[in-house]
Amino acid sequence: MKRGFCHHCGEPLEFTEKVFRNDTCANCGSDVHCCLNCSEYDDRFSNHCKEPQSEKVSVKDRRNFCDYFELSPEKVTGTARNKAAEAKRKLEALFRK
Repeated sequence: MKRGFCHHCGEPLEFTEKVFRNDTCANCGSDVHCCLNCSEYDDRFSNHCKEPQSEKVSVKDRRNFCDYFELSPEKVTGTARNKAAEAKRKLEALFRK
């Protein structure tokens, strides 16, 4: 049994077998087989992935063909999008006249 949480709405996810590329969240319809739901995802690493052999995926919240995908059992607390927005806000505040 694979268990995790949706990166978009935070609802619990349960799969009896592996997560397939076309699987979506029953609550919000977001793609499940994506970087933001993967246990290998970490924005501190190059390519935002702990797996060094993975191919680059430019859109982290959409389904992809990555062979290293493993559903993360942890809830996603902050996405790359949120961090980018926070960084932009801080820069604007810093250079505000």
